[in-house]
Amino acid sequence: MPTVACNAGLRFEIVPATTALLAIDLQRDFLDPDGFVAAAGDDVSAMRAVVPNAVALIAAARAAGLTLLHTREGYAPDLSDMHPLKRERGVAGRAGPLGRFLIRGEPGHGHIAECLPAPGETIVDKPGFGSFYRTGLEDLLRGRGIERLVLLGVTTQCCVSSTLREAVDRGFRCLVVEDACAATTPELHKASIEPIYGENNLFGWVSDTRRVLAALRR
Repeated sequence: MPTVACNAGLRFEIVPATTALLAIDLQRDFLDPDGFVAAAGDDVSAMRAVVPNAVALIAAARAAGLTLLHTREGYAPDLSDMHPLKRERGVAGRAGPLGRFLIRGEPGHGHIAECLPAPGETIVDKPGFGSFYRTGLEDLLRGRGIERLVLLGVTTQCCVSSTLREAVDRGFRCLVVEDACAATTPELHKASIEPIYGENNLFGWVSDTRRVLAALRR
């Protein structure tokens, strides 16, 4: 059984039949140099830098027989599935180089070319930060017998952290691949990673691409 060496001397077992890799929000509006985040003035280079690791992990997970799931944050064109608090912020729905930001069906809502889901892999469209909020993800995972999740994607402090905490509260064992996740700044990323494995892996396990690949390729 593949076992991943993790931070703080911990270890995480990957059971292929009951483990899923969850690739979170690898979307053009977040990662594309022409996407909304870049157009809004944020530097996306730190997020772009983890794409090769995400590509390698997705390929290795497929080869090892893990379930692959891909999430996309996005909303209806009329914003009817967006709660009032988020609507008041006025960010999602703004015009950008790749269409309206995070609106389903717009070019920017789609996955980056390097991380397109393969035929038959599940795409979870979520109207919020966490992947379990108003989606069928939990029922889907339970139905497939999934008990463990390997998480990667963007952004570490927002959708990755939100999904992780939702999953832990539902009893899933979670491994976050820290160098396959990113925020717009290293400070935000670091502040989000360190609490995960603190207090005796309170929110799960943390490892890196090299160690996860080594385990998957055994």
